[in-house]
Amino acid sequence: MTIIRLTRVGRRNQPFFRVVVTEKSRSTKSKVLEIVGSFNPRDRTKSLVLKKERILYWISKGSQVSDTVHNLLISGGVLTGSKRRVTPKTLKKKKGTVVAAPTKSEKQA
Repeated sequence: MTIIRLTRVGRRNQPFFRVVVTEKSRSTKSKVLEIVGSFNPRDRTKSLVLKKERILYWISKGSQVSDTVHNLLISGGVLTGSKRRVTPKTLKKKKGTVVAAPTKSEKQA
C-alpha cells in the first residue's frame, strides 16, 4: 500500500519538505517511488509546489494521503473539501480518578 506524505530534506533549523509517494511500511528517509512536490514552511508565502496530475494519478491508484499532506493539497487547490484535524484532541481528566504511584514498601512486596 502506498501513501503520499512529507519527508524532510532541509538542514538544521532550515526545514524543507518534499511531498513523496512511498510504501506505507517504509521509513520516511527510505527510497521513494516518486517526488510529487515540495513545501517550504519558512518562506513568507509558504511556497508549495505540487504536480497535480501525478498526485491525482496516485490517489486514483489507491494511495492514501497523510493528514498534513491532505491539508496542503486543499490549500494548493488539488483536492476539495474540509481540512483534517492534525493535532490530536486532548482528553479531559476526570476528577477523583487519579492513581497514586506505588511507594517503596509496595514495590518491595
